[in-house]
Amino acid sequence: MSHITLTRRAVLGSAAALPLAGIAGTSARAAAPMLGAATTRFNRVPLGEFEVTTLLAATMPRPDPHTIFGLNVTAEEFAEASAAHNIPTDQAQFFFTPTVINTGTELVLFDTGLNPDAITGALAAAGYTPDQVDVVVITHMHGDHIGGLTGEGGSVTFPNARYVTASTEFDHWAGASNENFEAKMRPLAEKTEMIGDGASVASGITAMSAPGHTPGHTAYMIESAGKSLVIAADFANHYVWSLGYPDWEVKFDMDKAQAAVTRRKVLDMLATDKVPFIGYHMPFPAVGYVETRGDGFQYVPSSYQLML
Repeated sequence: MSHITLTRRAVLGSAAALPLAGIAGTSARAAAPMLGAATTRFNRVPLGEFEVTTLLAATMPRPDPHTIFGLNVTAEEFAEASAAHNIPTDQAQFFFTPTVINTGTELVLFDTGLNPDAITGALAAAGYTPDQVDVVVITHMHGDHIGGLTGEGGSVTFPNARYVTASTEFDHWAGASNENFEAKMRPLAEKTEMIGDGASVASGITAMSAPGHTPGHTAYMIESAGKSLVIAADFANHYVWSLGYPDWEVKFDMDKAQAAVTRRKVLDMLATDKVPFIGYHMPFPAVGYVETRGDGFQYVPSSYQLML
């Protein structure tokens, strides 16, 4: 068998050898307009007898990510870690990913994005309407998770839903004089079930306390027909700077030491048990696996595993 060496020069040379007629044919056509970066608004996979749909409620760039991640490391350490994973240090792309679980008897929505238009638009793209939502689970009460609960004048986005959140989380924000909580969450208090660690939200959906990011931050184990998945919310907010370096401090973690302990505990569980997870701020479609890597972990995006 002959040995073929493929080099950049050889590839460019072969391109130069294309017939001129072919080149002329393409240049005669009008150029298509530039449309800008884009992605899908939803991604749906089966999980046993359930359907799991991640919704891209928003995505946006954020400058100076070292002011958010790795607060306890030097600029040189941050730059070295970023370069090792081919990501820039001057800007990061943020994703906001609520999740819908269809259990066959209930439609359960986890978190609501930044505002009603964003979540209802993503739901519509996935084929759902707000009135179909039976349960709204709030993993924690930062604005990008409760923003879609109500609209102008206090209009309720999900009129037929019951609401679920951790009692520890609700109690914290209820005593914090937070305007967003007062506008979005407190009006729904009478319709909200307050739960603790290990509580069942619906058949096959179990609460797992994961404090640190906020006092009552809660992840959820989803189980159906022998298949499992964790809705992990914000215990880790970046696929490199949080998973690869779980001890790095994050600006938005309210108790940074506790958040680091929780991060390692959850990541170790996911890696050991090989359970996929949905991270609210992971690169969309936000579904992946965790593997150990040195003293930390690494994010492995799901490919087709959950389609089978």
